[in-house]
Amino acid sequence: MTVTAHSGRVVSDDTVPARAAWSGVVRKGELLTVTDLHGNQAADFLLYDAHDTSVRYSAPDTIQAQGAVFLTTGSVLLSNEHTPLMTVVEDTCGRHDTIGGACSKESNTLRYGHHTWSQHACVENFLAEGSKHGLGKRDLVSNINWFMNVPVEKDGTLGIVDGISAPGLRVVLRAETDVLALLSNCPQINNPCNGFDPTAVRMTITGPDDSDEV
Repeated sequence: MTVTAHSGRVVSDDTVPARAAWSGVVRKGELLTVTDLHGNQAADFLLYDAHDTSVRYSAPDTIQAQGAVFLTTGSVLLSNEHTPLMTVVEDTCGRHDTIGGACSKESNTLRYGHHTWSQHACVENFLAEGSKHGLGKRDLVSNINWFMNVPVEKDGTLGIVDGISAPGLRVVLRAETDVLALLSNCPQINNPCNGFDPTAVRMTITGPDDSDEV
């Protein structure tokens, strides 16, 4: 079965401005499409069980289960209880990062200098958006970076380099249970992850096709 980004009824369709945050509940069987509208825009992503937020996306479980550090079509996003939260059912970009983490005021200062302290960052987006759902700093875990290019060198070092995405490329995820998704449309301007010019992304939740329903 081939699932497209426009399958089924539209539950919600939001354009997330540059540097802004988004959250939404995706019900079991629904699809969440993340679209890079202008290209080369990293979108930081966290995922929780909508009914028990102590169950949340686990990078170690996901990496171990699939035997790869990059996400693409077929990747199953596992929780800290090793249960499936979402599955990537379509990916027109090719691969996505799950080890680079989220930028913060602290990491910006360490990497780029004290003059960056006042710059907005993904951790602040996650804290502000998560607070709407009763989440706090202790609930932030290693996140996914959709469309972000973080190659792993032979010696194990990581790099943050120009993205491989382009305008209109997307990743489509199917919810395997009811999930709460948080997104920070990355405001980073000190490295190439956003082409030094953050832009908008689109978040679309659609219901399954009639053929997908049991």
